[in-house]
Amino acid sequence: MPVGATARPPAPYGPARQETRPRAAAKPARWAADAVATMREGARVRLDYSAQSLWRVDRMIEEIRRERAPYAAVRSVLRGFGAYAGEVIVRRTGAEWWATGGEHWVRTPDGRLWDPIDEARRCYGGHGSLRLLCRDATAEA
Repeated sequence: MPVGATARPPAPYGPARQETRPRAAAKPARWAADAVATMREGARVRLDYSAQSLWRVDRMIEEIRRERAPYAAVRSVLRGFGAYAGEVIVRRTGAEWWATGGEHWVRTPDGRLWDPIDEARRCYGGHGSLRLLCRDATAEA
């Protein structure tokens, strides 16, 4: 190497990729976007990724529960609502989606893990609230 030259760091293995979000966010972000589109087109309800919009989501889950729809029939809707709540938390706090074994969680910057998809299931069972989950996840730790 010539005098005064600096060594370049080795090239990364494989093609260089520029990702703005972790890979774990791909599915939940898509599920959330699908829920937003479905609610806008089907129910004429606008979801804007605000914490306030989770009031509407909790009410919609409560309506589905009151109709006694079988869980198998609403599983993907609940997954979409949970992913939507997770996206609200991600956007408000700078959190990240984490995935293991097909399950998806949100990790807030303070290191806490949240499971909004499971919370949507709990809401359907009458024991949860996406609005309250968001409130807790975005509160100062």
